[in-house]
Amino acid sequence: VQLQASGGGLVQPGGSLRLSCVASGVTLDYYAIAWFRQAPGQDREGLSCINTNDGYTDYLDSVKGRFTISKDNAKNTVYLQIDNLKPEDTAVYYCAADPRRRRCNIREIVRYDYWGQGTLVTVSS
Repeated sequence: VQLQASGGGLVQPGGSLRLSCVASGVTLDYYAIAWFRQAPGQDREGLSCINTNDGYTDYLDSVKGRFTISKDNAKNTVYLQIDNLKPEDTAVYYCAADPRRRRCNIREIVRYDYWGQGTLVTVSS
């Protein structure tokens, strides 16, 4: 499984971005795909996840209402829409996959075997 994260960039506070995570080498028929982020000097934190078989989602409480995860199975892609971006959202964002056909969980990072390379989001005026 290879994951390619993209869509990051420099955006002003209040702006939006849509991050993409494209999988290759596998069909995302029943995976848990999660988005994490890591800011300088901080631990990697789970933001949101989705099960590709049934669309179940989970979110970190602090991002609910601003972050939306979605999937396009035909494109083997999972998206993370981020609205009303804040300077504290500045981080490298990673997508990751858990292949074990179970409910996704953003609080157990060890579940995720496969990782994308990360895409940098910088929120600044």
